Amino acid sequence: MPDIHAVAVFCGAHPGNAPIFHDAATELGRALARAGMRLVYGGGRVGLMGAVADGAISQGGHVIGVIPEFLTRWEVAHDGVAELIVTDSMHSRKTRMFELSDAFVSLPGGLGTLDETIEILTWRQLRLHDKPILICNVAGSAEPLVAAVDAAIAAGFAKPDVRELFELVDGVAATVERLEHLNAARGGAAALL
Repeated sequence: MPDIHAVAVFCGAHPGNAPIFHDAATELGRALARAGMRLVYGGGRVGLMGAVADGAISQGGHVIGVIPEFLTRWEVAHDGVAELIVTDSMHSRKTRMFELSDAFVSLPGGLGTLDETIEILTWRQLRLHDKPILICNVAGSAEPLVAAVDAAIAAGFAKPDVRELFELVDGVAATVERLEHLNAARGGAAALL
């Protein structure tokens, strides 16, 4: 498996109803930059997306935003990122983020974040990739998603081994530590352990 040089972060275009969500996104961006890992994200300047990008930029990190063209017309694109890739659709946005990334982190978010997370899990289940997927549990935010996966298993719609497609990690510090550990196991230069 390749070293982890770039991490795609899926997260909300809204800030959520508690400051802990914004703080977690900002700290994840900062920590990825300090670890020498590029941030690949949805390209927005709003909500948790803006926070994760701003966090990485504040530490000199390389940030790649991937945004569909119609959202640029809504004026939500971040103008401070190193690279802004404009796609023709939401589908091509997800494909491009996948191509640019060596691992995935899911932060709190709404339907778009859930969509991105479930799709990348499904692609892994279908053996289209074997890249690490970490779900960062911020203040219990990941528990409903994990409960939905468990419900699918309990109802016989998914095999129990789908729980091995992702890792549930408590908080940002543990998430970045896990990425660094995974990178060290691959011999990656970004590992700080």
